[in-house]
Amino acid sequence: MRKPIKVEEAIERVMNESMEGEREYVSLEESYGRVLAEDMKATTDVPWFDRSPYDGYAIFAEATQNASTNSPVLLEVVGTVGAGSVWEEPLKPNQAVKIMTGAAIPDGANAVIMVELTKEVVKDGKAYVQIKRKVSKGENISRIGEDMLKGSLLVEKGTVINPGVVAILATFGYHRVPVMKKPKVVIIATGSELLNVYEPLEKGKIRNSNSYMLQTQILRAGGEPVVFGKVKDTFQETYEAVTKAMEEANIIVTTGGVSVGDFDFLPKVYEKLGAKLLFNKVAMRPGSVTSAAVLDQKMLFGLSGNPSACYVGFELFVRPYLKAMLGQKNCYLKKVQAVLKKDFTKANPFTRFVRAKLSYDDGMLQVEPIGKDKSNIVSSLIEANSLIVLPGGTRGFQEGTKVDVLLLEDEQGARNWQ
Repeated sequence: MRKPIKVEEAIERVMNESMEGEREYVSLEESYGRVLAEDMKATTDVPWFDRSPYDGYAIFAEATQNASTNSPVLLEVVGTVGAGSVWEEPLKPNQAVKIMTGAAIPDGANAVIMVELTKEVVKDGKAYVQIKRKVSKGENISRIGEDMLKGSLLVEKGTVINPGVVAILATFGYHRVPVMKKPKVVIIATGSELLNVYEPLEKGKIRNSNSYMLQTQILRAGGEPVVFGKVKDTFQETYEAVTKAMEEANIIVTTGGVSVGDFDFLPKVYEKLGAKLLFNKVAMRPGSVTSAAVLDQKMLFGLSGNPSACYVGFELFVRPYLKAMLGQKNCYLKKVQAVLKKDFTKANPFTRFVRAKLSYDDGMLQVEPIGKDKSNIVSSLIEANSLIVLPGGTRGFQEGTKVDVLLLEDEQGARNWQ
């Protein structure tokens, strides 16, 4: 007997079993797209020396005390210092050093005047800088630690490494980066009706699209897919495939074999393995026959063989579990509200997740169901960038109604399901 549980309860049961995965080190060059395994902290102050933020002249500010338009001050320019170079001699009060952006402030200087506010003149064969206003002590100097202090937090654990993160890690000398190992997710497609993608069609047979779809969903979520191929509808083949997958993977995802037909063996496989069954039916459409079980800290997900139901089941249950293994805080799909662009008249005895296209039109978020709302329909996934969430016990929704929408392509995610 199968008793459906609410979607929220099913997700909670899965996430109660979640655990953080292992970590490893990769080179900075290989770190893009990986998830940080620990908080990254500043190894030095930034800047770690006083430096100039502009092209100008490093001076002793007090030398400009009486400078004005009518009575400019002339300071002898004794040299030039560029970024990466250091002026070795102490600066005297009546001297100036021409300085480039990013260069270290010479000893004795306590201010920088921007080059646009000066004029360089030659007098008696020597170069001078003419200054017509008072310069304050500390003016235009980026002080040690002004941007960041040593030991301060740079990037939080669980952050997906993007080009900006790579830049900050390089700034602080992290040539080896601690990242979470990508959880290995084995995909097993069950069904004697399945053909390989390269095989010609036969009557009564269909090509195995779910395995390829799941591969890309796993990659998008940050995991490492391992395809076991297709398994015939026999108990022994299904049991052997799942048993082998337990040795190789952190997560096992099967597609098909979870309903109540004569050839749906996964519930019996769970039983023989001794797995703890979390649920075997969810009050949702599509994918009500989705199941989940856990054994030896390995999670087993039984998803529907129908493509759209399989897709939705992955996003609701497998994705957050995988994200939790990666140490990420925002494990769930982000939820927003949008205005329904057309009627959806189908009754919803269970919570329904409708493949949809979300857009920003007329100054508001609007969402439109795509294609036919049947679990076996593949074409509705082509343009789908969201799922409309319609509560159970409703009799359809009219155009203009505000509805909850889950974002499929959003990278930010959400910390909570609700």
